[in-house]
Amino acid sequence: MATTKVYIVYYSMYGHVEKLAEEIKKGAASVEGVEAKLWQVPETLPGEVLGKMGAPPKSDVPIITPDELPEADGLLFGFPTRFGLMAAQFKAFMDATGGLWRTQALAGKPAGIFYSTGSQGGGQETTPLTSITQLVHHGLIFVPIGYTFGAGMFEMESVKGGSPYGSGTFAGDGSRQPTELELAQAFHQGKYFAGFAKKLKGSH
Repeated sequence: MATTKVYIVYYSMYGHVEKLAEEIKKGAASVEGVEAKLWQVPETLPGEVLGKMGAPPKSDVPIITPDELPEADGLLFGFPTRFGLMAAQFKAFMDATGGLWRTQALAGKPAGIFYSTGSQGGGQETTPLTSITQLVHHGLIFVPIGYTFGAGMFEMESVKGGSPYGSGTFAGDGSRQPTELELAQAFHQGKYFAGFAKKLKGSH
């Protein structure tokens, strides 16, 4: 059976989205016949500015170019929010995919979204909702997690990121890290999405 390639492409300034991405990769890789790979999008801010913002150095996860996206059978996009929209760094990457859009090189591939926000009203739903436009123009098939995570979707006793759109976390002032429940939801998203991508590829 041919391998199903899932690319997890993200931007992370302080590491919160990267933590979700790592967990999503584990979930995707747990599906037999699926190869999951992490990619970062290019940084657009100068190192000096990032230093003043207290951002840690980037990890050694490779930087992706738009031309590498069509290699994947499924794509999971992750980013922090900026006023309810995807961060400019990720939008800049998407803006560079015009060549793929012209040829509709990504059309028919499944895609999912995960994200981080600063607060509970800070964009856990508007961020993925406003990002779906990027998928639509490429003809990508949006794969939400719905309520497939089960009881964890209804957690009310503790603060939990994520929504039916995809897994998420709250960064707060930057010191809060993804909780066990948020990481479990990210793992679930990776596994659920990879299963869908595998099934879709197998039906062709």
